[in-house]
Amino acid sequence: QVVFALNQTLLQQESLRAGSFQIPYTTEDLIKHYNCGDLSSIIFKHDTSQVPNFINATLPAHERITAQEIDSYFRQELIYKRNERMGRRVKDLLQEHPDKSFFFAFGAGHFMGNNTVIDVLRREGYEVEHTPAGQAI
Repeated sequence: QVVFALNQTLLQQESLRAGSFQIPYTTEDLIKHYNCGDLSSIIFKHDTSQVPNFINATLPAHERITAQEIDSYFRQELIYKRNERMGRRVKDLLQEHPDKSFFFAFGAGHFMGNNTVIDVLRREGYEVEHTPAGQAI
């Protein structure tokens, strides 16, 4: 699986460099939607992440299964479980110090797709509000 993932990553990077493959959104798109609080936009309706996408329609069936297994593993270990840990840490700090004020900052990737840090906190009963860029807190 490691060799397969490495080969697919290299092929994807070569395609990007050659111009035969394009990412469906730009960094500017991500920043704009994030700043506007538009986390439900088309960009964020998918499990957008910085994890390479190995699933490819041109792969033979047995390689497509390997790609799906790797993709599932990455999403579980690198995204979902990490967001769960981060959300629990925020919850624990808030519960341990109810008289203190906190400011938490996360990278935009922790707010995209499903099972975000915000989703974790909302499941724990917290109300989470977006503060637009330029708005005083």
